[in-house]
Amino acid sequence: MSGHSKWANIQHRKGKQDAIRSKMFSKLAKEITVAAKMGDPDPEKNPRLRLAVKAAKAQSMPKDVIDRAIKKSLMGDMADYAEIRYEGYGPNGIAIIVETLTDNTNRTASNVRSYFTKAGGNLGQTGSVSHGFDRLGQIDYPLSVGDADKVLEAALEAGAEDVETDEDGHYIYTTVETLSEVGDALDKSLGEASDTKLVWKPQVTTEVDLETAQKLMRLIDALEEDDDVQSVTHNFDVPEDVAAQL
Repeated sequence: MSGHSKWANIQHRKGKQDAIRSKMFSKLAKEITVAAKMGDPDPEKNPRLRLAVKAAKAQSMPKDVIDRAIKKSLMGDMADYAEIRYEGYGPNGIAIIVETLTDNTNRTASNVRSYFTKAGGNLGQTGSVSHGFDRLGQIDYPLSVGDADKVLEAALEAGAEDVETDEDGHYIYTTVETLSEVGDALDKSLGEASDTKLVWKPQVTTEVDLETAQKLMRLIDALEEDDDVQSVTHNFDVPEDVAAQL
């Protein structure tokens, strides 16, 4: 895999789950509000909002919180948000993509640049690292839904592009355009997914040593703690022996 599941386990061991969950709810609510404002407040008529609501439900966000986020989009005094993607290199030349939703582009650009600089990395131009990633839909399921063969069969029948399974779960990949459709089909055959989202999947990953992993963790933590940052994607993998020391 691309290291995403190991990274989640490392965060869990660090005992930051409550803080991460609170921050995640805030970011999911922002995406719901922005999606509703940019399109129709009815998820059935707004594909982006539908996906945002589905992602929020997968993280057990309460219905009343989701409804409040949608209603907020109807308020005339709501700030205008811009979607900006930053691309750069962290320690050891690791490629990093940062997606943001911001009402102050100068603030966000300054903050993101400072995080990279303090970590010994640097920002690049748009497209400088994303060419090494594929933009895909990703649907996650726990191992408890069935073995790899069962999930693969269900995924292919639903129209998915690929499936990967490791010790932490099943990861089903779709095209951007078919994510919602495949997700609905899988809801019927496998039940509700643990996560549904658009991702940047690295074409090649780079294993890192302990020192580099620690530097990258500090950089990613700083980025993810920023309220303007919606997601952070990287192309590094953490070997098991290194992960055990983090």
